Amino acid sequence: MGIPVTAEGKRKMQAELDQLNARIPVIAKQIEEAREKGDLRENAEYHAAREDMSMTNARIAELKNKLASAVVVDESQIDTSKVAFGAKVDMQDLKDKSVETWQLVGEGEDDPLENRILTSSPMGKALLGKAVGDTVEVQAPVGVLKFKIKKIVY
Repeated sequence: MGIPVTAEGKRKMQAELDQLNARIPVIAKQIEEAREKGDLRENAEYHAAREDMSMTNARIAELKNKLASAVVVDESQIDTSKVAFGAKVDMQDLKDKSVETWQLVGEGEDDPLENRILTSSPMGKALLGKAVGDTVEVQAPVGVLKFKIKKIVY
């Protein structure tokens, strides 16, 4: 099964991939220029450029894998009465009664600081298929967290 993404998420991943691919010749030129400066053992510019090349190539490979398995979800086909990909879910913490809103997103769109979590995350998996009024239990490092689903918006 592929990784669900929105069309926007796929565009973001492709844009990052294009940007990184454009950096490769620039980094290669930096490596070549640093190499021309002599002794490579103590050449910090050379080692920094090589590390940059390595990290850039690793991210390119990661993005290519994600894009290869990305499946753009037709959000118009989602059953909006239950939590599914793309849903914004208002949940009340059963312990302190606070309400949080989380959105289930795909690869390249997750941002925990913005309460955008992957459907494959522990919280995402616990929410999938639930309806308003359902209780959700999530195993966390601090113990089991319990929430009641208050609202689902697409």
